[in-house]
Amino acid sequence: MAGVSACLGISFTDAQDLARDIAQGPATERPRQGHGPSSSEPAIQPVPSIQALTVAGTQTVFAGSFGLGVFRSDDRGGSWSPANTGLTDPFVLCLATAKDGTVYAGTFRAGVFRSQDGGKSWHATNAGLKRLEIKTLLIEGGVIYAGTGDGVYRLSGTDHRWTVVTKGLDETLVHALVRGADGTLFAGTSGKGVMRYKATGSEWKRLSHGLVDHEGLGENFIRVLAVDNEQGLYAGTFDGGVFRSGDGGQTWRPISRALPNDSIRSIVTSEKGLFVATGRGVFKSLNQGRQWTALNHGLTELSVQVLIASGNGSLYAGTSAGVFRSDDDGMNWVAISEGLQGVSESPFK
Repeated sequence: MAGVSACLGISFTDAQDLARDIAQGPATERPRQGHGPSSSEPAIQPVPSIQALTVAGTQTVFAGSFGLGVFRSDDRGGSWSPANTGLTDPFVLCLATAKDGTVYAGTFRAGVFRSQDGGKSWHATNAGLKRLEIKTLLIEGGVIYAGTGDGVYRLSGTDHRWTVVTKGLDETLVHALVRGADGTLFAGTSGKGVMRYKATGSEWKRLSHGLVDHEGLGENFIRVLAVDNEQGLYAGTFDGGVFRSGDGGQTWRPISRALPNDSIRSIVTSEKGLFVATGRGVFKSLNQGRQWTALNHGLTELSVQVLIASGNGSLYAGTSAGVFRSDDDGMNWVAISEGLQGVSESPFK
């Protein structure tokens, strides 16, 4: 899905998702924080859909929007300002921060961009990439991995060119990436479910045993992946809920039958529990999915697109209408979208 054609490599499910973002995101309007109706200033401003979030340190947060590029906040989301110099595609799908503070942005149409000055300027880093739609970025051990419309690529700190991570995912759209403690890579894909690549292996292998819906059909569209401290692996699907594997993906079991929504957008694991972001808010489980508790107090936009945890314990949720933060493990949320307002166009125009 990348390059010049916005439809290249997009599955029907992806197209539906993007259409929903366009309808619910940039066109959604919310009252501007701190402002009431007046004759001199509009009380309503459009707030974009936030697809990506990353933190740098304890105070700085970057938000990637679907249509208005990247925004930066230096006060934990209290206020935002655009950070787009050099970023040629305003449709940002993923963000990641390296240990040295370098920020990477994956876009819908123009590949990967890198900023080494806190978002003041961006530079395209696409040599070696076949497709320029970047769905996910993962940084582990000084290596950057990119999930693209043509499989998984890697870029080490000393390289200037991306190289494909072995064979088996050609022409496959990769939505999610995680790496286990032993160096094993797992990829969540459109059409091939969960794929695994062992550090000592030669190609990707599909892991599908138990990864089926309530009708016995295989779950082939995986939106998110996560791994916990016990090396338990979690897979969030587009419309089939959450699955867990305790044996490196060899077998799976569903753990989200009690969730009110099966569209999984993010999974966060920590010592505080398992947090799942859905199309109808955020939910938490303390027993690997046997019971779920809704964490939506103050979350006035329930269509969550991304959920992350910061190093100081705060949770940030990017939604179809701006960003929210929780400082008490999701019990209460506060809207933090001042400065995110703007009007964007559809990427398909």
